[in-house]
Amino acid sequence: MLFGPPGVSYVYFIYGNHYLFNVSCQPDGEAGGVLFRALEPISGIGEMAQARDISIDGTSDLRQLTSGPGRLAEAFGITRERDNEKDLTSPKSDLFIVDDGFRPGRIEVTPRIGITKAAERPLRYIIAGNKFVSRG
Repeated sequence: MLFGPPGVSYVYFIYGNHYLFNVSCQPDGEAGGVLFRALEPISGIGEMAQARDISIDGTSDLRQLTSGPGRLAEAFGITRERDNEKDLTSPKSDLFIVDDGFRPGRIEVTPRIGITKAAERPLRYIIAGNKFVSRG
């Protein structure tokens, strides 16, 4: 579905144990998407910890919930079988993205990580200084 219409989920299984969550973002027929590598958990923390089968003892442990693409998908219970090709723009979907009004202070652009092909390309966008960013 990375060739699908913008706003559609593309979930794949990697290394035999991790689902990764992407969103298509190019016009239909053109490959392109965004891999969600991490997020800052602000609600549903107990449910995410349960889904990941971990204990959260404090703020520092929160990073263990969703810092990394596999952790993020597991915390949300995202699987290819259930969540691939969902319309993430529809509030009728059980998996959707909304604008909550948050505006980060500064966005940094860095080279991609976790890949070998074209890794040097500046296509990784992070909220500057956010401690939930996966891998420095």
